[in-house]
Amino acid sequence: MILVLWDIDRTLLYVGDIDRLVYRTVFEKVVGRAPERLPAKGTGVTMPVAVKELLTANGVPAEQVDAFARRVIGLMPGELERHRGKMLKDGLLLPGAVDSLTTVRKSPHLLPTVVTGNLQASAEIKLSVFDLIGLVDPTVGGYASDDPHRPALVSVAQQRAERVYGHSFDRSNTVIVGDSLEDVRTGREGGARVIGVSSGTTSAADLAGAGADHVITDLTDPSQLLRLIG
Repeated sequence: MILVLWDIDRTLLYVGDIDRLVYRTVFEKVVGRAPERLPAKGTGVTMPVAVKELLTANGVPAEQVDAFARRVIGLMPGELERHRGKMLKDGLLLPGAVDSLTTVRKSPHLLPTVVTGNLQASAEIKLSVFDLIGLVDPTVGGYASDDPHRPALVSVAQQRAERVYGHSFDRSNTVIVGDSLEDVRTGREGGARVIGVSSGTTSAADLAGAGADHVITDLTDPSQLLRLIG
């Protein structure tokens, strides 16, 4: 059995500026003023890391960052939930995402779940909005709410999958499919092979240069993806 760890944002779907809207709104609720700078797009860093960067970049004193970060993080999923309709209107499924997810899900030797920089609640909102939740097993995924250090999420998912499915997982039978340099780093440091997808802000050359085992342009060829997963 092979554990397939899907990234979500810019690999499977794109929610436009909604994540940044959520950051802006929650920052203002917690800090009491609008942020002047927002997190960079498409970096793949975990949400807790991005929140601390957001607070620091907008002049929150260092001694207050941790407390403010906990409050911001606690409000993020609820604020995202408010924008379900806007996600459907302004967001989109990336080309081939549904077909590739379906193909992987139907393969008896593959176990699809997610490893993502989103909190689990936020990840499940995004997947459910686009009707993808049934194409992965979210209960054995790795999320930013488990650990802000993204490479640690590979082990989180591996251990959860082993407990549920009774099969052990390591680098030899774990694959990440993702679009960012953080996805590549997560696999290399966390213990998974990486299939880079140049559907986000990172070029195919940069994904390959960072150490992705394979790089594809998009998810429109499920048969190719299956061959690369193994």
